[in-house]
Amino acid sequence: MIINLKYAKEMQTVKGFGTSSCWWSQYCKGQAAKDIAELLYGKSGLNLNIYRYNIGGGTDENNYRVANPWRRTESMYVFDREAEQGYYDYSRDKTAVDFMKLCLSKGNIDTLILFANSPHWSLTGTGQASGSLLYHTCNLPKMNYRKFAEMFLNITEHFLDEGLPVKYISPINEPQWKWGGTYVWQEGCHYETEELIEVYHAFAEEIIKRKLPVKLYGPESGEMLGKTEEYLNAMLADDIIMSVTDTFAYHSYHSDNSPETRIKFKNEIVGKHPELRFDMSEWCELPNKSHTKDFKGALITARIIGQDLVFGGAASWTAWVAVNQTDIHEDGFDYSDAMLSANNDFSEWYIAERYYAMAHFAKFVPVGSVCLDTGFFPNESNDFNVFTFRTPDGKYVTVIVNESEEKEVTLNGDFSKIITFTSTQNEKLKEASCPCSDGKIPCPENSIVTAVCE
Repeated sequence: MIINLKYAKEMQTVKGFGTSSCWWSQYCKGQAAKDIAELLYGKSGLNLNIYRYNIGGGTDENNYRVANPWRRTESMYVFDREAEQGYYDYSRDKTAVDFMKLCLSKGNIDTLILFANSPHWSLTGTGQASGSLLYHTCNLPKMNYRKFAEMFLNITEHFLDEGLPVKYISPINEPQWKWGGTYVWQEGCHYETEELIEVYHAFAEEIIKRKLPVKLYGPESGEMLGKTEEYLNAMLADDIIMSVTDTFAYHSYHSDNSPETRIKFKNEIVGKHPELRFDMSEWCELPNKSHTKDFKGALITARIIGQDLVFGGAASWTAWVAVNQTDIHEDGFDYSDAMLSANNDFSEWYIAERYYAMAHFAKFVPVGSVCLDTGFFPNESNDFNVFTFRTPDGKYVTVIVNESEEKEVTLNGDFSKIITFTSTQNEKLKEASCPCSDGKIPCPENSIVTAVCE
């Protein structure tokens, strides 16, 4: 296969890569925190620049249904039921905040996002942060829209006063899903489109009133198509919302084997709004069929990263959680869906194979790189993909994801040096030089290869 880089068409500029600290970072401290912060945000690690911190809905210890403590949070807003009033305790969620500050100290984060899966439990109809008692029903009464905005922005102001560089706030997460009902497993809140817009409008007015240096982000639609365009059009119709919004964030779940969905999303939504930045702000393999020691998980992740950027038009790509609980199934393997897996107190943790998928992009495609259209599109089996970027210093970075037998790719261009980094089940980021005279890049069976051409 020949990839001609000389005449590749420039597309959107890459704004970076990131992950979320939701749920797990509240338990990560000590040496584990130091090591994991470097793996994620340090220069020897992934060098990520986007950080999503969860403004949690908190837990009423006398009224909750989410049993797993790794799926609920400690909130800085405390509500006293007897006094029927709330107050702020900024010493709460300390472990998660300390981890965030540790990552910020690496000097690479330029995008700090505060997001919520649910309003605080005291503002909800059920008194719980896990959704309504009925499926597809908003758990936030209209009379509390403004209170939600005020509470969220009070915490935002606290972070800003502490010198934390908050850039975006995202008060709604995956509004279309049913959330709540008879079975709950995590924080969540459903919103109909008109409810979403009213909440965003309240937030926008409060941002403007306080003259905060932050933008609205979201609404973190749970899929690329479906109701996503409806959300976007409703937001665009509200001038107050759009006065503090420059980025539309969405998740790319439920289309892992469909590059066509990404092309459609780019053509019908992204391409029609060049004034907006489109961020893919959350993805993991769902349902997760790849255990942490199986390189297949890395192959799938790398394919999705590349397709979201090059085919889908995303300006940035953010993994769901960086770390999740060790989840041993009957076959003896761990099906944690994150880049790292840990037990509940982080006394044991390790790197999952899919971490290296992110490494093949984040370590070599810096902020400011440009996605290139080389004319490549995968065949029907979708088991071989090639994604190319031009870095700010003029290098060409090509990431090849080969989920089939051994292949070879020829990169056409005028290069003085080609260095490849290859990962397979048995080796990670193995460095080698390739002859520039023919530009031939070997791609072993079931491998990810990043070729850096100068």
